[in-house]
Amino acid sequence: MNKLKRTLALVATLAISATAFVGCDSEDSSSSTASSESSAAETEAAAAEGETEAAAEEGAFTYKGTLPTGGDAMTVLCWTGDDLDVMLSTWEAAEGIDAAKVNFKNFQVGGGEAAAQYDQYFLGGEDVDMLMVEADWALKYINDDTATAPLADLGFTDADFAGQYAYTMEVGKDSNGVIKGTSWQAAPGGWCYRTDLADTYLGVKTPEDMQAKVADWDKFQATAAEVYTASGNKTALTTTLGGIWQAFAANRSVPWVQDNKLVVDDFCNTFIDLAKNMRDNGYVTEANQWTDEWYAAGQTDDTMGYFVSTWGFGASILETAAGGEGGATYGKWNVCQGPTPYFWGGTWACVSPKTDNADMVANFMNYFTVNETTMKEYALAKPDYVNNMNAMQAIVDEGSNSNPLLGGQDQFAVLHEAAKNINLNGLITPYDATIKQAFLDSVNAYCAGETADAAACLDDFKNRVAESVTDITVE
Repeated sequence: MNKLKRTLALVATLAISATAFVGCDSEDSSSSTASSESSAAETEAAAAEGETEAAAEEGAFTYKGTLPTGGDAMTVLCWTGDDLDVMLSTWEAAEGIDAAKVNFKNFQVGGGEAAAQYDQYFLGGEDVDMLMVEADWALKYINDDTATAPLADLGFTDADFAGQYAYTMEVGKDSNGVIKGTSWQAAPGGWCYRTDLADTYLGVKTPEDMQAKVADWDKFQATAAEVYTASGNKTALTTTLGGIWQAFAANRSVPWVQDNKLVVDDFCNTFIDLAKNMRDNGYVTEANQWTDEWYAAGQTDDTMGYFVSTWGFGASILETAAGGEGGATYGKWNVCQGPTPYFWGGTWACVSPKTDNADMVANFMNYFTVNETTMKEYALAKPDYVNNMNAMQAIVDEGSNSNPLLGGQDQFAVLHEAAKNINLNGLITPYDATIKQAFLDSVNAYCAGETADAAACLDDFKNRVAESVTDITVE
């Protein structure tokens, strides 16, 4: 678009200049040459001015950082192309970027495996300009000045990110409060449920009515009992303990590690009791996340719901669980906030201190994490839940998002409210991914009868952490 408008401005300028010569009397050769040179200079100046004005009018990005530019190609690291394939092509087209100047290194692994892949890549000393990180392990690189540089070095200020959801800013800060990562997406989650089953077993006809039935964990369990009984002991309220854990874990009030020690508190006991009750009574299935069984449950009456984050409304979770477009339960889902506000996942972009294409990195970050206009356009086009409160509020107010998977419901309207209430201030540690997975594994083992009681479950958890995280104290 920028290139097109600048081209049109130049064409218009040339046309005006050419018209000015029509009907003029011929002069001698010297005066004609002088006139031509003067007119050419004026034309060039006018064209340049038009280009500058057009760029200014559109708010064209200007690099203001101190990191070097001019490298052969911008190398981007990520574990998947699910977002980056679309984002890079969108950005290249909008900003007039030559695709040959972008080298996307897609490791094609799960997010939890990415850090090991990155570390191996870094050992080879190969080119890297921008790397993507996940919340659970972001601090591994954000706290490492050899891996990531402050975004201030790209010319950004804290004010540039003021429109983002607060919790995403916490993930992007190092231990000194310096912003070193920025996310294009917020990932608040909700609880998605089958509308037909909700009507049959609960008499629930609206998301608001369902929210009242699952507004906290006590009500969630009571409603699970109601559904199980009404269905003749056939239908679980939700599909996995892993899904419940995603929502529950996001509301921890103290960090997992304090003073270099693992913190095991009542939060852990509360979840153990919740999980045991849900599993023993058939209120949650025995399926594990990301398995064929987990997806298939959504096309049967074995389960009523899934915990789903913003990115999970597509093929990664809910659309596949519904059988895809035209599938058995496609269009028979709604979403409500569920027992608690939470987030699940999300990706942060960081710049390498070794970049030699800092202007391109800054342009990309500006397009997807700072510029409200382009962020809103991307949110509607992909669609994705972008990390800009004003953009998402505008989309919700306009009512422009209607999701056929949800029978036309706008999931953004529900998730926007949830995102405002997520708090991670002072709660993030570099060990979160490992510790949370260890706890879930221990709870699953307990619910499967592999450990005797809650105390044994906690001992198992501590042992798993001690084996995996050797630089903290586990008591």
